[in-house]
Amino acid sequence: MTTTATPPGELRDFYEDPAVPVASGAARSIRQARLLAAALGPAGAGARTVLDIGCGDGTAAATAAPFLAGHRIVGVDWSQDALRRAHAHARLPYAVRGELTGGGLPLRTGCADAVLFSEVIEHLVDPDAALDEIRRVLRPGGHLMLSTPNLAAWYNRALLLAGVQPVFSEVSLRAIHGRPGKEVVGHLRLYTARALREFVTATGFEVVRVHGAPFHGVPRPLRPLDRLACARPSLASILLLHARRT
Repeated sequence: MTTTATPPGELRDFYEDPAVPVASGAARSIRQARLLAAALGPAGAGARTVLDIGCGDGTAAATAAPFLAGHRIVGVDWSQDALRRAHAHARLPYAVRGELTGGGLPLRTGCADAVLFSEVIEHLVDPDAALDEIRRVLRPGGHLMLSTPNLAAWYNRALLLAGVQPVFSEVSLRAIHGRPGKEVVGHLRLYTARALREFVTATGFEVVRVHGAPFHGVPRPLRPLDRLACARPSLASILLLHARRT
């Protein structure tokens, strides 16, 4: 997903580059879609509007669509290039350009039944304003499905003990310094499960549950351990938070 709060100068140019990898893998998208489908119920009980905020090129929405059959998914992103790619690949039949900060989204208050906010919050300069705007466009009782990397993932705890920069964290937009990996993805903020719960609650949501998801970038020999860690979200690679607008 590309970030939806317009970053300044060099950072905005960085996020406009379609080569920048900013997704945590299909396993996370599938788990998140299943959780949302369970929360919304079958479309036969009434079709719902789901906003995929920070939709990027629509890859995650395309992954979620089979689980949300009958519901309407609307993509939102500030990057015109990302939206063009989403349309070109027919991943999102409905998409609008909008920003979470500044003037806010071009959507009426309470228009959405659910918001997918996948791998976006870690890229934002102002996450407080972003969640305020998400709360505005959600109807009372509407669902927020947020995913973000876990600063306290099981391997990051070991890396910190060894004096190594944690995975997912970055000190530069130009190169990796002091941590494993080769790809710069532009993370500005990272959360533990506890911090994410407290932050989302403070912005007017009721946290239903935090789940864990694996990360496709974990070396293959360690992937069984990474999947096992999902049973305890505070140790998982990826945090999947389900909250409702109070």
